[in-house]
Amino acid sequence: MLKIDAPAKINLALHITGRRADGYHLIESLVVFAKLGDRVSVQQAERDMFRLEGPEAAALSGEDAGNNLVVRARDGLREMARQSGLELPPVEICLDKRLPVASGIGGGSADAAATLKALCQLWDFHPGAGTLSKLSLELGADVPMCLDGRALIARGIGETLSPVNLGFGLDLVIVNPRVSVSTPAVFSALEKRDNAPLPDPDGVDDKDRFLEWLEAARNDLQPPAQRMVPAIADCLSALELAGARLSRMSGSGASCFGLFDSAEAARKAATRLQQDHPGWFVAATKTTR
Repeated sequence: MLKIDAPAKINLALHITGRRADGYHLIESLVVFAKLGDRVSVQQAERDMFRLEGPEAAALSGEDAGNNLVVRARDGLREMARQSGLELPPVEICLDKRLPVASGIGGGSADAAATLKALCQLWDFHPGAGTLSKLSLELGADVPMCLDGRALIARGIGETLSPVNLGFGLDLVIVNPRVSVSTPAVFSALEKRDNAPLPDPDGVDDKDRFLEWLEAARNDLQPPAQRMVPAIADCLSALELAGARLSRMSGSGASCFGLFDSAEAARKAATRLQQDHPGWFVAATKTTR
């Protein structure tokens, strides 16, 4: 059995800079990935199978498996191979779901990206980075950045990726109030869609200067999401009371993150938040470099 991690995607900043004629929004987003995440396991089988397990699996158990991004990634990759004259054998896929569903930290997109990576290895099918990136974009705007899996700035609708070498990890706590947020609804509630781009990151070469730079950035989806889900403001306030140097919503919510000075500070904050809010999803983690 081949196992691939599907790390949580954190939008440290997310600026909405315009909208295309086809309705897709243009973004500039600084994205990092955490050590926390789901895990996808694949192995050969007599017939295609998809299983769910893990602490967050129950949230997906009632959904049609055919709509899951993991299954769509499998089917898309197989069809790509078929168009190349290859018939790929059946597989069993197990998704160990550890991240909350519809939470703004890229769980489904990361799962799809991990599935593509795992099946390319299992099937020994390597269509090329450009072709795989095209398939990933068809699965969702966040899948290409999850396929890349490193700190980056995403532009366009999420398909134009520029690697960012931070040179350091960030200690953070991720909090979700167990409230799902509809991404299309949040985008529809935007009052302004032609916002200023990200600040110029040139010269940001250490953690303190980076945090100063990050404070000048924002998440343009946070105000409309907070109006729809007041619990987001509760999460941000709780993170600040727990000692976060900066707190912000990730993606379209409702997950929020707080940045802390050390791993120990993040662990202590997570313990306190779990005690004060037992119904929330709370996890201390660190970003990968």
